[in-house]
Amino acid sequence: MKLITILVAIFITSNIMAQDIYIHAGKLVDTKNGKVLNDQTIIVSGQKIKSVEKGFIDPVSEKDSLIDLKTKTVLPGFTDMHVHLENETNPSKYLQRFTNNPADDAFSSIGFAEKTLMAGFTTVRDLGGSGVNIALRKAINSGKVAGPRIFTAGKSLATTGGHADPTNGMNTALTGDPGPKDGVVNSVEDARKAVRQRYKNGADLIKITATGGVLSVAKSSSNPQFFTEEIEEIVKTAKDYGFHVAAHAHGDEGMQRAVKAGVTTIEHGTLMSEETMDIMKKYGAYLVPTITAGKEVTEKAEIENYYPELVVPKAREIGPKIQNTFAKAYKRGVPIAFGTDAGVFKHGDNAKEFGFMVEAGMPEMEAIQVATIVPAKILNMEKESGQLAKGFYADIIAVDEDPTQNIKTLEDVKFVMKEGKVYKNN
Repeated sequence: MKLITILVAIFITSNIMAQDIYIHAGKLVDTKNGKVLNDQTIIVSGQKIKSVEKGFIDPVSEKDSLIDLKTKTVLPGFTDMHVHLENETNPSKYLQRFTNNPADDAFSSIGFAEKTLMAGFTTVRDLGGSGVNIALRKAINSGKVAGPRIFTAGKSLATTGGHADPTNGMNTALTGDPGPKDGVVNSVEDARKAVRQRYKNGADLIKITATGGVLSVAKSSSNPQFFTEEIEEIVKTAKDYGFHVAAHAHGDEGMQRAVKAGVTTIEHGTLMSEETMDIMKKYGAYLVPTITAGKEVTEKAEIENYYPELVVPKAREIGPKIQNTFAKAYKRGVPIAFGTDAGVFKHGDNAKEFGFMVEAGMPEMEAIQVATIVPAKILNMEKESGQLAKGFYADIIAVDEDPTQNIKTLEDVKFVMKEGKVYKNN
């Protein structure tokens, strides 16, 4: 009898405490159907959306609350599929590899994560760091700090001397011989072990550097850096552990190897040929363009001593080409997913990517969709994220204007809710 009394008390108490949040949206972006709806009410219960109703409906209980966004356009929170939350561009970044401790990077990452969330990005895919990104994900999930929902690759996988070899540019006394535990792969066996190590470390996906890159202290920006059989083993092992694989790639040959081996996304894709575009369509691989990062490295390459001498010509070569490649790939029908490479530029400026995509020929609504419903599909969150609909996470943002008429409005987000909790309401 005492147990029944306790259970009844718990049930009554939970119902007394429970409340719904009613959001009056002057305009609402229906990402699934590609429409902008007028005068809608979103009812939020806990972390999820309870329903979306036509018209402005008042709360039914005194315990319920109302958020008036009648003068705003309301959207689902965005997903940036390529960020680096552990660090941010600055003239001392290369020196900080030797002066910063992991704790220093961890404290910095808290601010970067909060800026990202306040910019309207409620979910991100972190594509490589030292492992601080895994701890940051845990801290956000446990409510210790504010930030977006994180899917992280942990440490990127590279080859010896390749883009993401953590010892590139170091004194020979410091370079050593990093291996799979450190994210460096030089054989099929290494490839298998490196993926399993990422699983052990707590990663959510795998990221490889299929070609050279811009910001690494290494000569080439575009040469292929994995053999086909190594990538195939990475993809095969990743599948066993429930991971998908993202591949950094500027050079065309490395891209083709990665796509044919079964990677899910190609990051940057700068020197992509039409043949590779067609291969991506055939295999269903997505291009994550990162136009904003291309603009940033082009600009910073002209500032004396901002980058190491070896990096400057690569930045001048690759940076200006990314937007044009995106335009060609989009026109040819390559699947696109939104991603910026935030960290290469300042965190919180992620939404500039929308303007660059529209400038290159993508319609405004489609630009919004590739930052909402498309990432949800890649991340296996199709029934939880990317839409304002019943049963989906209450990841809700608002801006002053209709972004299908003025895409730049997305750069000034006024309201942010993540999983039913309001983080910003200007």
